[in-house]
Order: sequence, then structure tokens, then C-alpha cells
Amino acid sequence: MPLYEHVFLARQDASTQQVEELTTQITGVIEGLGGKVVKMESWGVRSLTYRMNKNRKAHFVLLNIDGPSAVVAEIERQERINEDVIRYITVRVEEHEEGPSAMMRKADRDRDRDDRGGGFRGDREGGFRGDREGGGFRGDRGPRRPRDDADAPAASVEE
Repeated sequence: MPLYEHVFLARQDASTQQVEELTTQITGVIEGLGGKVVKMESWGVRSLTYRMNKNRKAHFVLLNIDGPSAVVAEIERQERINEDVIRYITVRVEEHEEGPSAMMRKADRDRDRDDRGGGFRGDREGGFRGDREGGGFRGDRGPRRPRDDADAPAASVEE
């Protein structure tokens, strides 16, 4: 049977329990039509790049599906009807990834970075660049020195 990766975005207003129920409903439709869900990952609430239907954030859910194309047509039809689903996309793949998806690996990296105490530049000792001596927007290059005539480019002479 064909393999698919299906991602849907649910409204931020929906509770985690409602998103789980929606995922269970979609899984039931898939299994009812002879397919199976190989893997399900909830990526949590994430910020959207741009507003969609007045939402700035959404619950992201990934489903790896093994089933006929009728399964995909039906779950997409169900998601078009459901008001909690903002967007969805289904992609046919040759094989499913083993282990966690790229989004989950990224979340693990971010969590490790936070545990090390790193993260954003405001944590540096000495504060921000504006706090350095020499001041101004020139950063650590120091104050601007006056220009000598020897450093100036030669003036062109018109004949």
C-alpha cells in the first residue's frame, strides 16, 4: 500500500484533549477504511509564520499513514468540515522515517541547548554592545580618528 505523511494544524484555542480526540477520530477513519497509522507525533503548540484564520499559533500533529488513497481523500474531507483544523497537508513518500521526525529532533536540540545555559545573546557577560567602552554604534573598534590629507584620495584634475 502507498505510504503518506500527513500533518494537520489545529486551532490554538482547542485544548490538548480536543486535539487528541480529533487525532483519535482521524485514526479511526483511517483504520475503518483499511489503512493504519504507523506513527503519530504531536509537536505541540507552535508559532505560525503568518496569521491563518486569525490564529497566530496552532497545535501541530504528524501522522504516518499506510493505506489506500481513499483514506487520504476521506480524512482531508473530514478536516475541511472540521472548524478546529486550520490547515493540513498530505505527502506521498517512498518510505517512512525511522525514529523521531526532524521537528522532534529539533525540539530535543533546543531542550539540550537550554539545559547548557546557552541560548540567547543577552546571557553574555558584559551586557550588550552598547555597554562597551568606546561607545557608539562602532562597537569595539573604538572612536573614529580624524583623517589625514595623506589618507585622502587624490583629487582628479580636469583639463
